[in-house]
Amino acid sequence: MSTVIAFIVIFGALVFFHELGHFIFAKRAGVLCREFAIGMGPKVFTHKKGETTYTIRLLPIGGFVRMAGEDPEMVEIKPGYRIGLLFDKADKVSKIILNNKEKYPNCRIVEVEYADIEKELIIKGFPEDDEENIRTFTIHPQAVIVENGVESQIAPIDRQFGSKTLGQRFMAIFAGPMMNFVLAFIVFSLIALLQGVPTNEPKLGEITPDGAAKAAGLQKGDVVQSINGSEISSWSDVVEIIRKNPNEQLDFSIIRDGKEKEIQVTPLEKTVEGKKMGLIGVYSPFEKSPVKAITAGAKETYFWTKQIFVMVGKLVTGQFSIDALSGPVGIYKSTDEVAKSGIYYLMKWAGILSINLGIMNLLPIPALDGGRLMFFAVEAVRGKPIDRQKEGMVHFIGFALLMLLMLVVTWNDIQRFFLK
Repeated sequence: MSTVIAFIVIFGALVFFHELGHFIFAKRAGVLCREFAIGMGPKVFTHKKGETTYTIRLLPIGGFVRMAGEDPEMVEIKPGYRIGLLFDKADKVSKIILNNKEKYPNCRIVEVEYADIEKELIIKGFPEDDEENIRTFTIHPQAVIVENGVESQIAPIDRQFGSKTLGQRFMAIFAGPMMNFVLAFIVFSLIALLQGVPTNEPKLGEITPDGAAKAAGLQKGDVVQSINGSEISSWSDVVEIIRKNPNEQLDFSIIRDGKEKEIQVTPLEKTVEGKKMGLIGVYSPFEKSPVKAITAGAKETYFWTKQIFVMVGKLVTGQFSIDALSGPVGIYKSTDEVAKSGIYYLMKWAGILSINLGIMNLLPIPALDGGRLMFFAVEAVRGKPIDRQKEGMVHFIGFALLMLLMLVVTWNDIQRFFLK
Protein backbone atom coordinates (compact mmCIF):
# COMPACT_ATOMS: atom_id res chain seq x y z
CA MET A 1 0.00 0.00 0.00
CA SER A 2 2.88 2.39 0.77
CA THR A 3 4.28 1.78 -2.71
CA VAL A 4 0.87 2.47 -4.28
CA ILE A 5 0.64 5.75 -2.37
CA ALA A 6 4.22 6.70 -3.27
CA PHE A 7 3.57 5.94 -6.95
CA ILE A 8 0.33 7.97 -7.02
CA VAL A 9 1.93 10.93 -5.18
CA ILE A 10 5.02 10.97 -7.42
CA PHE A 11 3.14 10.49 -10.68
CA GLY A 12 0.48 12.97 -9.59
CA ALA A 13 3.13 15.59 -8.75
CA LEU A 14 4.88 15.12 -12.12
CA VAL A 15 1.60 15.49 -14.03
CA PHE A 16 0.42 18.40 -11.85
CA PHE A 17 3.56 20.46 -12.43
CA HIS A 18 3.57 19.63 -16.14
CA GLU A 19 -0.04 20.73 -16.63
CA LEU A 20 0.47 23.71 -14.32
CA GLY A 21 3.07 25.01 -16.76
CA HIS A 22 0.58 24.80 -19.65
CA PHE A 23 -2.13 26.37 -17.48
CA ILE A 24 -0.11 29.33 -16.18
CA PHE A 25 1.21 30.43 -19.57
CA ALA A 26 -2.11 29.85 -21.33
CA LYS A 27 -3.85 32.04 -18.73
CA ARG A 28 -1.12 34.67 -19.07
CA ALA A 29 -1.80 34.75 -22.81
CA GLY A 30 -5.52 35.30 -22.11
CA VAL A 31 -6.68 31.84 -23.22
CA LEU A 32 -9.89 30.56 -21.64
CA CYS A 33 -8.92 27.34 -19.81
CA ARG A 34 -12.10 25.32 -19.39
CA GLU A 35 -10.65 22.44 -17.36
CA PHE A 36 -7.50 21.58 -15.42
CA ALA A 37 -7.47 17.79 -14.99
CA ILE A 38 -5.18 15.38 -13.16
CA GLY A 39 -5.67 11.79 -14.32
CA MET A 40 -7.75 10.36 -17.11
CA GLY A 41 -11.13 8.67 -17.34
CA PRO A 42 -14.22 9.32 -15.18
CA LYS A 43 -14.23 12.30 -12.81
CA VAL A 44 -13.95 11.55 -9.09
CA PHE A 45 -13.62 15.17 -7.89
CA THR A 46 -14.79 18.44 -9.44
CA HIS A 47 -14.45 22.01 -8.24
CA LYS A 48 -15.11 25.12 -10.31
CA LYS A 49 -13.32 28.36 -9.52
CA GLY A 50 -13.63 31.32 -11.82
CA GLU A 51 -13.63 30.20 -15.44
CA THR A 52 -11.90 26.86 -14.85
CA THR A 53 -13.20 23.52 -13.60
CA TYR A 54 -10.57 21.62 -11.61
CA THR A 55 -10.96 17.84 -11.74
CA ILE A 56 -9.28 14.70 -10.49
CA ARG A 57 -9.98 11.68 -12.64
CA LEU A 58 -9.95 7.99 -11.84
CA LEU A 59 -6.83 6.77 -13.70
CA PRO A 60 -3.55 8.40 -12.51
CA ILE A 61 -1.84 8.09 -15.90
CA GLY A 62 -1.80 11.64 -17.19
CA GLY A 63 -3.66 14.92 -17.22
CA PHE A 64 -4.62 17.82 -19.46
CA VAL A 65 -5.60 21.48 -19.67
CA ARG A 66 -8.63 21.95 -21.91
CA MET A 67 -8.16 25.28 -23.68
CA ALA A 68 -10.82 27.08 -25.67
CA GLY A 69 -10.33 26.71 -29.40
CA GLU A 70 -8.41 23.43 -29.16
CA ASP A 71 -11.60 21.42 -29.70
CA PRO A 72 -14.71 22.41 -31.68
CA GLU A 73 -16.40 25.19 -29.77
CA MET A 74 -19.99 25.39 -28.58
CA VAL A 75 -23.06 24.37 -30.54
CA GLU A 76 -23.82 26.71 -33.38
CA ILE A 77 -26.88 28.94 -32.89
CA LYS A 78 -28.62 28.84 -36.27
CA PRO A 79 -31.39 31.01 -37.73
CA GLY A 80 -34.81 29.74 -36.71
CA TYR A 81 -33.72 28.56 -33.25
CA ARG A 82 -35.95 29.68 -30.39
CA ILE A 83 -33.70 30.49 -27.44
CA GLY A 84 -34.06 32.11 -24.04
CA LEU A 85 -31.96 35.11 -23.03
CA LEU A 86 -31.14 36.37 -19.56
CA PHE A 87 -29.52 39.78 -19.11
CA ASP A 88 -27.11 41.42 -16.66
CA LYS A 89 -27.48 44.90 -15.16
CA ALA A 90 -25.87 46.46 -18.24
CA ASP A 91 -28.57 44.83 -20.41
CA LYS A 92 -26.06 42.47 -22.02
CA VAL A 93 -26.87 38.79 -22.55
CA SER A 94 -25.44 36.79 -19.65
CA LYS A 95 -27.11 33.43 -20.37
CA ILE A 96 -28.23 31.81 -23.60
CA ILE A 97 -30.71 29.00 -22.86
CA LEU A 98 -31.05 26.44 -25.63
CA ASN A 99 -33.69 24.12 -24.14
CA ASN A 100 -35.85 23.60 -21.05
CA LYS A 101 -36.60 27.31 -21.17
CA GLU A 102 -39.63 26.83 -18.95
CA LYS A 103 -37.23 26.43 -16.01
CA TYR A 104 -36.18 30.07 -16.49
CA PRO A 105 -39.40 32.09 -16.17
CA ASN A 106 -37.53 35.43 -16.39
CA CYS A 107 -35.82 34.67 -19.70
CA ARG A 108 -36.80 36.47 -22.89
CA ILE A 109 -37.71 34.11 -25.75
CA VAL A 110 -36.17 35.10 -29.09
CA GLU A 111 -36.40 33.52 -32.55
CA VAL A 112 -32.89 33.78 -33.97
CA GLU A 113 -32.29 35.53 -37.28
CA TYR A 114 -28.49 35.81 -36.94
CA ALA A 115 -25.99 34.99 -34.20
CA ASP A 116 -22.22 35.34 -33.76
CA ILE A 117 -20.92 34.34 -30.34
CA GLU A 118 -17.22 34.41 -31.27
CA LYS A 119 -16.40 37.64 -33.11
CA GLU A 120 -19.26 40.17 -33.13
CA LEU A 121 -20.86 38.87 -29.89
CA ILE A 122 -24.40 39.68 -31.02
CA ILE A 123 -27.71 37.91 -31.50
CA LYS A 124 -30.32 39.31 -33.89
CA GLY A 125 -33.85 38.01 -33.70
CA PHE A 126 -37.53 38.52 -33.14
CA PRO A 127 -38.53 38.63 -29.45
CA GLU A 128 -41.65 36.63 -28.57
CA ASP A 129 -43.23 39.75 -27.12
CA ASP A 130 -42.47 41.82 -30.26
CA GLU A 131 -42.47 39.47 -33.25
CA GLU A 132 -42.71 42.19 -35.87
CA ASN A 133 -39.49 44.01 -35.02
CA ILE A 134 -36.02 42.48 -35.19
CA ARG A 135 -33.79 43.32 -32.25
CA THR A 136 -30.03 43.15 -31.78
CA PHE A 137 -28.78 41.87 -28.43
CA THR A 138 -25.18 42.34 -27.27
CA ILE A 139 -23.57 39.31 -25.63
CA HIS A 140 -21.32 39.68 -22.60
CA PRO A 141 -17.82 38.21 -23.29
CA GLN A 142 -18.26 35.88 -20.31
CA ALA A 143 -21.81 34.80 -21.06
CA VAL A 144 -22.73 31.14 -20.74
CA ILE A 145 -24.72 28.76 -22.90
CA VAL A 146 -27.13 26.53 -20.97
CA GLU A 147 -28.02 23.18 -22.51
CA ASN A 148 -29.78 20.44 -20.54
CA GLY A 149 -29.10 22.44 -17.38
CA VAL A 150 -25.30 22.47 -17.95
CA GLU A 151 -23.59 25.85 -18.25
CA SER A 152 -20.63 26.35 -20.62
CA GLN A 153 -18.89 29.69 -20.95
CA ILE A 154 -18.62 31.06 -24.47
CA ALA A 155 -15.14 31.65 -25.92
CA PRO A 156 -14.84 34.86 -27.94
CA ILE A 157 -12.17 34.57 -30.64
CA ASP A 158 -9.63 36.56 -28.58
CA ARG A 159 -9.93 33.99 -25.77
CA GLN A 160 -9.19 31.00 -28.02
CA PHE A 161 -5.77 29.34 -28.21
CA GLY A 162 -5.46 29.66 -31.99
CA SER A 163 -5.90 33.46 -31.90
CA LYS A 164 -2.76 34.03 -29.86
CA THR A 165 0.62 34.95 -31.26
CA LEU A 166 3.06 32.21 -32.24
CA GLY A 167 5.26 33.11 -29.27
CA GLN A 168 2.38 32.89 -26.80
CA ARG A 169 1.25 29.51 -28.17
CA PHE A 170 4.82 28.23 -28.15
CA MET A 171 5.31 29.16 -24.48
CA ALA A 172 1.94 27.70 -23.45
CA ILE A 173 3.01 24.32 -24.86
CA PHE A 174 6.72 24.48 -23.98
CA ALA A 175 5.93 25.45 -20.36
CA GLY A 176 4.70 21.92 -19.58
CA PRO A 177 8.05 20.14 -20.09
CA MET A 178 9.85 23.21 -18.72
CA MET A 179 8.02 22.84 -15.40
CA ASN A 180 9.20 19.23 -15.15
CA PHE A 181 12.80 20.49 -15.18
CA VAL A 182 11.86 23.15 -12.61
CA LEU A 183 10.31 20.46 -10.39
CA ALA A 184 13.45 18.31 -10.66
CA PHE A 185 15.62 21.29 -9.70
CA ILE A 186 13.39 22.02 -6.68
CA VAL A 187 13.47 18.37 -5.56
CA PHE A 188 17.25 18.03 -5.92
CA SER A 189 17.81 21.35 -4.13
CA LEU A 190 15.47 20.30 -1.32
CA ILE A 191 17.35 17.01 -0.88
CA ALA A 192 20.65 18.93 -0.71
CA LEU A 193 19.16 21.38 1.79
CA LEU A 194 17.75 18.67 4.10
CA GLN A 195 20.52 16.10 3.74
CA GLY A 196 23.41 18.47 3.20
CA VAL A 197 25.88 18.88 0.35
CA PRO A 198 28.95 16.60 0.24
CA THR A 199 32.16 18.50 0.97
CA ASN A 200 35.78 17.59 0.25
CA GLU A 201 37.01 18.25 3.78
CA PRO A 202 39.04 15.43 5.40
CA LYS A 203 36.30 15.07 8.00
CA LEU A 204 34.39 11.87 8.77
CA GLY A 205 30.67 11.83 8.07
CA GLU A 206 28.20 9.14 9.15
CA ILE A 207 29.78 5.92 10.47
CA THR A 208 28.09 2.62 9.53
CA PRO A 209 27.41 0.34 12.53
CA ASP A 210 29.02 -2.74 10.94
CA GLY A 211 32.15 -1.18 9.39
CA ALA A 212 35.84 -1.24 10.33
CA ALA A 213 35.75 2.45 11.32
CA LYS A 214 33.15 1.81 14.03
CA ALA A 215 35.06 -1.20 15.34
CA ALA A 216 38.31 0.79 15.51
CA GLY A 217 36.71 3.70 17.41
CA LEU A 218 36.50 6.40 14.76
CA GLN A 219 33.63 8.85 15.23
CA LYS A 220 31.59 11.23 13.10
CA GLY A 221 33.28 14.64 13.01
CA ASP A 222 36.83 13.34 13.40
CA VAL A 223 39.24 15.40 11.25
CA VAL A 224 41.90 13.27 9.55
CA GLN A 225 45.37 14.83 9.70
CA SER A 226 47.40 12.00 8.21
CA ILE A 227 47.27 8.30 7.32
CA ASN A 228 50.43 6.22 7.68
CA GLY A 229 52.37 9.48 7.96
CA SER A 230 51.03 10.87 4.66
CA GLU A 231 49.48 14.31 5.08
CA ILE A 232 45.75 14.47 4.28
CA SER A 233 44.20 17.66 2.85
CA SER A 234 40.90 16.45 1.38
CA TRP A 235 38.26 13.74 1.58
CA SER A 236 39.48 12.46 -1.78
CA ASP A 237 42.87 11.72 -0.19
CA VAL A 238 41.17 9.70 2.55
CA VAL A 239 39.15 7.64 0.04
CA GLU A 240 42.14 6.99 -2.22
CA ILE A 241 44.39 5.60 0.55
CA ILE A 242 41.65 3.44 2.07
CA ARG A 243 40.68 1.91 -1.28
CA LYS A 244 44.32 1.06 -2.14
CA ASN A 245 44.93 -0.82 1.12
CA PRO A 246 42.35 -3.59 1.70
CA ASN A 247 43.22 -5.79 4.71
CA GLU A 248 46.21 -3.54 5.54
CA GLN A 249 46.39 -1.76 8.90
CA LEU A 250 46.36 2.02 8.54
CA ASP A 251 47.50 4.49 11.22
CA PHE A 252 45.02 7.37 11.36
CA SER A 253 46.10 10.62 13.00
CA ILE A 254 42.92 12.57 13.80
CA ILE A 255 41.76 15.66 15.66
CA ARG A 256 38.75 15.12 17.99
CA ASP A 257 37.46 17.88 20.27
CA GLY A 258 40.71 19.78 19.76
CA LYS A 259 42.90 16.86 20.78
CA GLU A 260 45.10 14.72 18.55
CA LYS A 261 44.54 10.94 18.59
CA GLU A 262 46.14 7.93 16.88
CA ILE A 263 43.79 5.11 15.77
CA GLN A 264 44.57 1.96 13.80
CA VAL A 265 42.02 0.86 11.21
CA THR A 266 42.12 -2.16 8.90
CA PRO A 267 39.92 -1.65 5.77
CA LEU A 268 37.74 -4.60 4.81
CA GLU A 269 38.19 -5.99 1.32
CA LYS A 270 35.34 -5.72 -1.15
CA THR A 271 35.15 -6.43 -4.88
CA VAL A 272 33.47 -3.71 -6.92
CA GLU A 273 33.17 -4.13 -10.70
CA GLY A 274 35.88 -6.78 -10.66
CA LYS A 275 38.35 -4.69 -8.64
CA LYS A 276 39.38 -5.31 -5.03
CA MET A 277 39.27 -2.24 -2.80
CA GLY A 278 39.26 -1.34 0.86
CA LEU A 279 36.24 0.04 2.75
CA ILE A 280 35.93 1.15 6.37
CA GLY A 281 32.24 2.14 6.51
CA VAL A 282 32.41 5.95 6.54
CA TYR A 283 30.37 8.42 4.50
CA SER A 284 31.70 11.72 3.23
CA PRO A 285 30.95 14.82 5.32
CA PHE A 286 27.91 16.97 4.47
CA GLU A 287 27.39 20.70 4.84
CA LYS A 288 23.96 22.32 5.08
CA SER A 289 23.99 25.57 3.12
CA PRO A 290 21.07 27.09 1.15
CA VAL A 291 23.40 28.56 -1.48
CA LYS A 292 25.30 25.29 -1.98
CA ALA A 293 22.00 23.38 -1.99
CA ILE A 294 20.76 25.46 -4.95
CA THR A 295 24.07 24.94 -6.77
CA ALA A 296 23.90 21.20 -6.08
CA GLY A 297 20.30 21.10 -7.34
CA ALA A 298 21.32 22.77 -10.61
CA LYS A 299 24.29 20.42 -11.08
CA GLU A 300 22.16 17.34 -10.39
CA THR A 301 19.47 18.52 -12.81
CA TYR A 302 22.10 19.09 -15.52
CA PHE A 303 23.74 15.70 -14.88
CA TRP A 304 20.53 13.68 -15.19
CA THR A 305 19.31 15.73 -18.17
CA LYS A 306 22.57 14.89 -19.96
CA GLN A 307 22.36 11.20 -18.98
CA ILE A 308 18.77 10.82 -20.23
CA PHE A 309 19.57 12.56 -23.51
CA VAL A 310 22.46 10.11 -23.98
CA MET A 311 20.10 7.17 -23.39
CA VAL A 312 17.52 8.58 -25.81
CA GLY A 313 20.29 8.95 -28.38
CA LYS A 314 21.26 5.30 -27.91
CA LEU A 315 17.64 4.25 -28.39
CA VAL A 316 17.32 6.28 -31.60
CA THR A 317 20.59 4.89 -32.98
CA GLY A 318 19.62 1.33 -32.07
CA GLN A 319 22.30 0.79 -29.39
CA PHE A 320 19.66 -0.78 -27.19
CA SER A 321 16.29 -2.24 -28.08
CA ILE A 322 12.72 -1.38 -27.22
CA ASP A 323 12.79 -4.22 -24.68
CA ALA A 324 14.90 -1.98 -22.44
CA LEU A 325 12.06 0.56 -22.15
CA SER A 326 9.68 0.58 -19.19
CA GLY A 327 6.12 1.83 -18.89
CA PRO A 328 3.87 2.44 -15.86
CA VAL A 329 4.31 -1.14 -14.61
CA GLY A 330 8.10 -0.87 -14.73
CA ILE A 331 8.05 2.55 -13.07
CA TYR A 332 5.80 1.16 -10.33
CA LYS A 333 8.16 -1.76 -9.75
CA SER A 334 11.20 0.52 -9.64
CA THR A 335 9.39 2.86 -7.24
CA ASP A 336 8.80 -0.14 -4.97
CA GLU A 337 12.54 -0.92 -4.92
CA VAL A 338 13.62 2.70 -4.44
CA ALA A 339 11.10 3.27 -1.62
CA LYS A 340 12.88 0.61 0.44
CA SER A 341 16.04 2.75 0.47
CA GLY A 342 14.45 5.75 2.18
CA ILE A 343 12.72 9.05 1.52
CA TYR A 344 15.75 10.81 0.01
CA TYR A 345 16.23 8.10 -2.60
CA LEU A 346 12.51 8.27 -3.37
CA MET A 347 12.71 12.05 -3.81
CA LYS A 348 15.72 11.66 -6.10
CA TRP A 349 13.83 9.06 -8.13
CA ALA A 350 10.95 11.53 -8.49
CA GLY A 351 13.37 14.18 -9.76
CA ILE A 352 14.84 11.80 -12.33
CA LEU A 353 11.35 10.77 -13.51
CA SER A 354 10.37 14.44 -13.83
CA ILE A 355 13.36 15.15 -16.10
CA ASN A 356 12.56 12.02 -18.08
CA LEU A 357 8.95 13.14 -18.54
CA GLY A 358 10.10 16.60 -19.64
CA ILE A 359 12.55 15.23 -22.21
CA MET A 360 10.12 12.63 -23.58
CA ASN A 361 7.50 15.34 -24.09
CA LEU A 362 9.98 17.51 -25.97
CA LEU A 363 10.71 14.83 -28.57
CA PRO A 364 9.28 15.85 -31.99
CA ILE A 365 6.64 13.11 -31.93
CA PRO A 366 3.05 13.88 -33.00
CA ALA A 367 0.56 14.06 -30.10
CA LEU A 368 3.34 15.06 -27.66
CA ASP A 369 4.28 18.63 -26.77
CA GLY A 370 7.40 18.31 -28.93
CA GLY A 371 5.23 17.39 -31.91
CA ARG A 372 3.13 20.51 -31.46
CA LEU A 373 6.25 22.64 -31.09
CA MET A 374 7.49 21.13 -34.35
CA PHE A 375 4.32 22.37 -36.10
CA PHE A 376 4.90 25.83 -34.59
CA ALA A 377 8.43 25.79 -36.05
CA VAL A 378 7.02 24.95 -39.49
CA GLU A 379 4.50 27.77 -39.08
CA ALA A 380 7.33 30.19 -38.25
CA VAL A 381 9.17 29.18 -41.45
CA ARG A 382 6.05 29.21 -43.69
CA GLY A 383 4.63 32.37 -42.19
CA LYS A 384 1.23 30.74 -41.75
CA PRO A 385 -0.14 27.78 -39.76
CA ILE A 386 -0.68 24.33 -41.21
CA ASP A 387 -4.31 23.38 -41.86
CA ARG A 388 -5.80 22.39 -38.51
CA GLN A 389 -7.52 19.28 -39.88
CA LYS A 390 -4.27 17.99 -41.34
CA GLU A 391 -2.38 18.73 -38.13
CA GLY A 392 -5.13 17.05 -36.12
CA MET A 393 -4.90 13.92 -38.28
CA VAL A 394 -1.11 13.75 -37.77
CA HIS A 395 -1.54 14.06 -34.00
CA PHE A 396 -4.27 11.41 -34.03
CA ILE A 397 -2.03 8.93 -35.85
CA GLY A 398 0.82 9.79 -33.49
CA PHE A 399 -1.41 9.23 -30.48
CA ALA A 400 -2.53 5.84 -31.82
CA LEU A 401 1.10 4.77 -32.35
CA LEU A 402 2.01 5.97 -28.83
CA MET A 403 -0.81 3.89 -27.37
CA LEU A 404 0.45 0.88 -29.32
CA LEU A 405 3.97 1.48 -28.00
CA MET A 406 2.55 1.78 -24.47
CA LEU A 407 0.82 -1.59 -24.82
CA VAL A 408 4.03 -3.24 -26.08
CA VAL A 409 6.14 -1.72 -23.29
CA THR A 410 3.56 -2.64 -20.63
CA TRP A 411 3.45 -6.24 -21.89
CA ASN A 412 7.26 -6.37 -21.75
CA ASP A 413 7.14 -5.10 -18.16
CA ILE A 414 4.56 -7.73 -17.17
CA GLN A 415 6.68 -10.49 -18.70
CA ARG A 416 9.86 -9.13 -17.07
CA PHE A 417 8.50 -8.75 -13.57
CA PHE A 418 5.66 -11.24 -13.21
CA LEU A 419 5.98 -14.03 -15.80
CA LYS A 420 9.62 -15.01 -15.63
